[in-house]
Amino acid sequence: MADNTEKQIAQISENVLTDENLTEWKKRVGLEFRIGNIFNQTASYEAIRNFSYGIGDSNPLHSDINYATGTNYGALIASPAWTASVFPHWVLQGLPGIHADHSASDWEFIRPIYINDKITPKSYFVGFDVKQSKFAGKTAFEYQRFEYWNQRNELVSRGHCMLVRYERQTAKEMTEKGEGKYDHIKVPHPWTNEELEAIDQEVLAEEIRGSEPRYWEDVQVGDELAKLVKGPFGVTDMIAYTVGAAPVQVAAHGVQLKLYKNHPAWGYRDPVTRAWEPVYSVHYSVAAARGVGAIYAYDAGVQRHSWLVNFLTNWMGDHAWVKKCNAQYRQFVYLSDVIWFKGNVTKKYIDENDEHCVDIETHGINQRDEDTMPGFATVILPSKEKGTSPIDKRLPAKEYRGTGKGVYF
Repeated sequence: MADNTEKQIAQISENVLTDENLTEWKKRVGLEFRIGNIFNQTASYEAIRNFSYGIGDSNPLHSDINYATGTNYGALIASPAWTASVFPHWVLQGLPGIHADHSASDWEFIRPIYINDKITPKSYFVGFDVKQSKFAGKTAFEYQRFEYWNQRNELVSRGHCMLVRYERQTAKEMTEKGEGKYDHIKVPHPWTNEELEAIDQEVLAEEIRGSEPRYWEDVQVGDELAKLVKGPFGVTDMIAYTVGAAPVQVAAHGVQLKLYKNHPAWGYRDPVTRAWEPVYSVHYSVAAARGVGAIYAYDAGVQRHSWLVNFLTNWMGDHAWVKKCNAQYRQFVYLSDVIWFKGNVTKKYIDENDEHCVDIETHGINQRDEDTMPGFATVILPSKEKGTSPIDKRLPAKEYRGTGKGVYF
């Protein structure tokens, strides 16, 4: 018998975004957060591998110890995006019942993270704006700064991110009114078998530069990067990501129930199974997504940003370095969507540190020809003529590589 699962809407905690809430926020600007959503902290082999596989990154630099030991790094290293599995750039501060979507990050990568490193995150509230949104009415745009430090007290990654905070009930009302806004979106997408087979072939044609250096002298402005295809985005893709990155409290049964009793706005009863579920399940439950005003279950922002990092590292190879990577998460990637990551070189130069850089304009295009994630990145390449390597200058002393040793040990 059909259970009408696709028509269910979860009853998730709702609240009003008041001026009093925002007045309280003004007092917090500039303060450091206490981070309660830490998942990984030690870069174990399993933590590094599970994250890479969870974003679909099969570069052996992050999963094959023998391969990685033979590279300039001398040991297994994590994907540059791995810090998102320590904590996902943001701390959810207050406002129970007010939804939060991670909507942008400006991400900088400073040092490699080695197997057995210990990472400590820091997070700061740097400001907010209040605007009217077509999607959800009164909306707060919240800005935070994030940092990741290793056990040698070295900064390995940092940046700024934006959260969009809005009333769930208002978002639901505006989505229901619609006025044709979502008419062009069919979910799940009505793929034909022929289309799906063609997408599979594109996914399998992924190019990983790996051990072959891409030299700065061989790159020209206007060069297009080899595309990377992700999708159709499925529930298992989301599960694999949470296994590797888990940006929310992971718990089950009685442990989970105690959390929800202590923090009622964190969970809800699924309308079909009647089990307790986290609000985070908007990323894999259609009922939960509709309960917060979305039309279908959708991806996590930093998850998609990690796909973008995968796109860049595939192109640049193991001898280069991603300096920074900025992206705006504009359109949701719904379950059943496909994303084609594309980019082109817009600038080539030697920077103030005498490093050989290229700037890249990036895009994440879906099957509706929408750019779900416009952005830009800077990659540092090795120089054939100068004999320089961006990796060599970022390596720790040999006695620290893969040992987890440092000032705290």
